[in-house]
Amino acid sequence: MFKFIKDHVATIDGIQIYPIISLSIFFVFFVALFWWVFTAKKEYIKKVSQFPLDNQENN
Repeated sequence: MFKFIKDHVATIDGIQIYPIISLSIFFVFFVALFWWVFTAKKEYIKKVSQFPLDNQENN
């Protein structure tokens, strides 16, 4: 089945740009995510990490 899909996709003009775009989006997203994680304030992380526990105590 993969052979049929591969042959069909190979006949489409300009299809080569889609893997490059996908890889670029993936790379930019995770670089931005890592940047946010390393620059986030410790107080904010501590406050947000307590949200699930605060909800259980109120019930």
